[in-house]
Amino acid sequence: MKQHKIFYLALSVFTLQLFTSCEKMETVDNTAWVLTWSDEFNEPTPDNRPDPNKWMYDLGHGENGWGNNELQNYTDKVENASYSEHEGRSCLKITATRTGTGYESARIKTKGKFEQQYGRFEACMKLPYGKGYWPAFWMLGADIDQNPWPACGEIDIMENKGYQPNIVSGALHFPGHSGSNPITHFYGYEDKRFDTDFHLFAIEWDEEKIDFFVDNVLYKRVKAKDVTDGEWVYNHSNKPFFILLNLAVGGNFGGNPNDNTEFPQSMYVDYVRVYKKVD
Repeated sequence: MKQHKIFYLALSVFTLQLFTSCEKMETVDNTAWVLTWSDEFNEPTPDNRPDPNKWMYDLGHGENGWGNNELQNYTDKVENASYSEHEGRSCLKITATRTGTGYESARIKTKGKFEQQYGRFEACMKLPYGKGYWPAFWMLGADIDQNPWPACGEIDIMENKGYQPNIVSGALHFPGHSGSNPITHFYGYEDKRFDTDFHLFAIEWDEEKIDFFVDNVLYKRVKAKDVTDGEWVYNHSNKPFFILLNLAVGGNFGGNPNDNTEFPQSMYVDYVRVYKKVD
């Protein structure tokens, strides 16, 4: 592992290290963790869409572009979310397309099908490239219907601005830190990209903290005790979260597509796995 190098870009700190692809990494310590849920995307469903026993769709344009001025219409079409073989891997492929009237993509979630509080949550993914793409692997509090965002809490395990193929970020949204004021941390490559290979994105979450990882490199630890200007909702009693995967187009995070943005493009997910720590 090479030495850390610190770069200051747009007032943010990026810790740059040499990565390897997720298939070559030991993802968890098997003596400390037990698998509680996964989707390996190895066995296509009859209609080639995400397994309905594990995933459901968010559909439409959402209110104010899902609260972010996003441009896409989310669908349940197989053209936007399907099983696919890619670079020798069986994957979920989420594809953003341009239509005659705008853009279409997919956003899927485990709400009501799998929810967990605490543990390790990870996904091995390859991202698209281009201005206006916004791929994400994230979580929301399962009590969102009773406690609307941001009171439910949000954990962004991985987000990427498509025009920055060597940088990803993780974030926490909760009362006191939401919208344009989350707790956000960035991680990047010097000479490698997230759109040219698969990489592993993960958090490890317990009662006291949330750790953010890229390819098993811990790049940020957020401790509950250090948050003094908001309500840390992540250790509330009986508060599981569910998982979301989506590929947005446009919006506040990374801006809208331009004339150089190529469509269609896809986000590939090799697997999603969830673990709990062995007592």
